[in-house]
Amino acid sequence: MTNDILGHQYIGGARSAQGAASFRSIAAASGETHPVPFHEASDAEVDAAAAAAAAAYPAYRQLLPEQRATFLDAIAEELDALGDDFIGEVMRETGLPAARLQGERTRTSNQMRLFAKVLRRGDFLGARIDTALPERQPPRPDVRQCKIGIGPVAIFGASNFPLAFSVAGGDTAAALAAGCPVVVKAHAGHLITSERVADAVQRAVQRCAMPPGVFNMIYGGNVGARLVQAPQIKAVGFTGSLRGGRALCDLAAARAEPIPVFAEMSSVNPIILLPEALQDRGEAIAKDLAASVTMGAGQLCTNPGLLVGVRSAQLSHFIECLQKAMEVQPAQTMLNAGMLSNYYGGVDRLSTLSGVAVLVSGGADEAKARPHFFKAEQSLLFAAGAPLEEEVFGAATVVVELDSREALLQFARAMGGQLTATLMAEPADLRAHRDLIECLEQKAGRLLVNGTPTGVEVCEAMVHGGPYPATSDARGTSVGTLAIDRFLRPICYQNYPDELLPPALQGRNPLGLVRLVNGEQRRGAI
Repeated sequence: MTNDILGHQYIGGARSAQGAASFRSIAAASGETHPVPFHEASDAEVDAAAAAAAAAYPAYRQLLPEQRATFLDAIAEELDALGDDFIGEVMRETGLPAARLQGERTRTSNQMRLFAKVLRRGDFLGARIDTALPERQPPRPDVRQCKIGIGPVAIFGASNFPLAFSVAGGDTAAALAAGCPVVVKAHAGHLITSERVADAVQRAVQRCAMPPGVFNMIYGGNVGARLVQAPQIKAVGFTGSLRGGRALCDLAAARAEPIPVFAEMSSVNPIILLPEALQDRGEAIAKDLAASVTMGAGQLCTNPGLLVGVRSAQLSHFIECLQKAMEVQPAQTMLNAGMLSNYYGGVDRLSTLSGVAVLVSGGADEAKARPHFFKAEQSLLFAAGAPLEEEVFGAATVVVELDSREALLQFARAMGGQLTATLMAEPADLRAHRDLIECLEQKAGRLLVNGTPTGVEVCEAMVHGGPYPATSDARGTSVGTLAIDRFLRPICYQNYPDELLPPALQGRNPLGLVRLVNGEQRRGAI
């Protein structure tokens, strides 16, 4: 039920509404507004949220991994308990179908459980021990290293995943697992959704007797800059546009104490169509790509926005098949009016480029996102400003026929960083294009052979990141268990008494970890 929605900030376990009641939840499909007003966080409330997170940090980071794991499990249980009325409200705010949202809720709770597993396993601590060698000349001191949470983290809810990349999404799960309290900035596109999820997290905080400032959430369109600049904040997690991510990076770098921003920003996720694959199954590839481009109205960061191949009869046939497949794809409701406007702005930009032909424009329904398919001349792939690599967030893609294999390799060397790069290939294609594969390894965070990049598995080995402009820091990932490393830092203890060491480094090994001891992996006591 939504009659308990307040539209107030969550600060240190309490609710606050000092700012103006300036905005409301809007239904994605109808544009109708919800009657409950939401309050923009005042400057004082933003500062208070950051201070509450900082106050919680000393106690929270000292908790045993099992205690934090129990907390994450409790959050997962509270998320799973959100009922059909909750799914209905998320549908109203986002226009996403029930089945998609039910799956996303499961993914969100499973992310919490996966990080709880990481905590219980303990390898995230990176325990290393070099015992003293007093008889060596010069003597070696006792040196021990592990990882601790970096401090309070500011997290920006994403527009396209109201659950899995939002209030209790992957960034929040990774930060809480690392021992870092969070301050979440709720996304304006799903305000009631955010409040219901925040309530679930708060119930878990109370169940597990966590420090009250371990979770905080604020509303507002003008609060992000102040949050990033709050001195208590030590890192930022963001999923959104290149413009927004760059702005946060610049703000963080300009602080008296610069802090890292882990921003996922922009990617066209190129699909490279190789000849043997097109010869053997071009029609099937076209069918799969049409479904991938239009999945969720194209509102996925791994949406394939650029298709390239060397000119051939088989590529021409593939383009014809994809055109037919795209023509029958329906228009869809986007997450909000701003997203729809940006989408049509992007397709208009492509449509007016010299050297671009519009193959599919999806009819005349301006209230929904119509699928678009473009064909561009090769020269545009190498034009100044890389106009074909500017992401159009929605159900649109561009195909380019290249003159030669050399041009394909030239493109791979010149293109910007991507979340994904996919080869549609047979074994003979792969053997013939090893130089291309080596180049793609330098350009993307996830390399696929066949299949489509939409659909990001939450697992231990996943990388959802990549070189700029895909992300602001290619060394991390926002999906998968490696995501915890973004919010950890190493710390070293030299000649410390055993009882003062963190449990991960104590001689008796109370956590039962596999540790690197004098250069060898060991599980026992030392």
